[in-house]
Amino acid sequence: MKTTAARGSLAWLLTVWGVTRAGLLLCVLKVIVFPGPDVTSDVSVIYQGWYDVLRGGTFPLEDVTWQYPPAAALAILSPGLLPFLEYATAFFVLALVADLVTLALLVYAGRRPGRCGRGTWVWVMGVPLLGPTVYARYDVMVTAVAVAAVVAGGRHPRLTGALAGFGAMLKVWPAMLLLGVRRRGAWASAAVTGAGVAALFAMLMPGSLAFLTFQRDRGTEVESLGALVFHFARHHGWDGEVLLNYGSVEFLGPYVSWVSTGALFLTGVALGWLLLWRLLATRFEAHTVADAAFVAVLMFTTTSRVISPQYMVWLVGLAAVCLCFRTSRMTLPAGLVLAACLVTVLEFPVWFAHVVASDALGITLLVLRNGLLVTATVLAAVRLWRDTVPGRPSPRPVSPARSADSRATVS
Repeated sequence: MKTTAARGSLAWLLTVWGVTRAGLLLCVLKVIVFPGPDVTSDVSVIYQGWYDVLRGGTFPLEDVTWQYPPAAALAILSPGLLPFLEYATAFFVLALVADLVTLALLVYAGRRPGRCGRGTWVWVMGVPLLGPTVYARYDVMVTAVAVAAVVAGGRHPRLTGALAGFGAMLKVWPAMLLLGVRRRGAWASAAVTGAGVAALFAMLMPGSLAFLTFQRDRGTEVESLGALVFHFARHHGWDGEVLLNYGSVEFLGPYVSWVSTGALFLTGVALGWLLLWRLLATRFEAHTVADAAFVAVLMFTTTSRVISPQYMVWLVGLAAVCLCFRTSRMTLPAGLVLAACLVTVLEFPVWFAHVVASDALGITLLVLRNGLLVTATVLAAVRLWRDTVPGRPSPRPVSPARSADSRATVS
């Protein structure tokens, strides 16, 4: 009976995945016109332009929109594996494959002892909530690597480290997956893998570290938490402007650098909290690696100067891994992330023009989305702390006999 039920559940899961992903593919292939600006232009114009440069053996040294670690070149070059398809179509197909790989990893994780299938449903339902943007960015590929690293977890720490190190060379944030890993072998494996990949690209392709300068010079993107200051300020005489800058729509003008510095300060505070947690935490369970990774990425996403819609797929992937563990306490934060995904697709691409205009609808969507992220971050951090950091020692239980003796003495 259990086997039959499990097969039925898997069949239903795959059916929902297939229907929703077919919808996403039809959108990026423009069979279905999704409302708002065209989200596929990053692939057909920017990525394909980088592809042509990278094939020549160098990084896009003069393109400030290239803000990624060196292994990101592999994602951009990957459509070359399907030469019988146009570049954009091949990229969308590979994004679908990465999505399916992530689902397979979650199904595997959810079927191990002490696990459950909640995480697979978080992934199946969370990705389509973000709309076609998911398949029009390479973040879903990075998320597949990150999910593989966390799923490897306690059983294969060196593999976890190697995947986290490689993921960091794709898009930096997977380095935070190691926060809850206690075995030194994982950290050593991550360091060796990351350094090896960086050295290989440095030797083979000029400009592999140019992204560091381009990333440093970014401003405050219109969807970020700090951007809310200027969305409100535009209605009270602030004379800045909104422009496409460093590959994203940002605020430029008076005091923008102050807010950007404030965001960096908040990120530093988040890092300090995470380091303090790591020093004080003593109760590490099977789910702690996933929970800690989810909290860390939530913190860095929420405090970032840029909260692009595709960043949300990182959170969906890590939330899904957390909920594969029956004992994880991240259920409510994961639900808040899913709600934030739904609001995200409304603010981009559906009503992005309202966000850029800083009108009532645009501001309301950002307040709601960023408010959900802040709430999820605080709740997840508090739950991680309570789950792993010992509090005051509880009073020793008093036996009934001893209690009776004490009452007799007092009387």
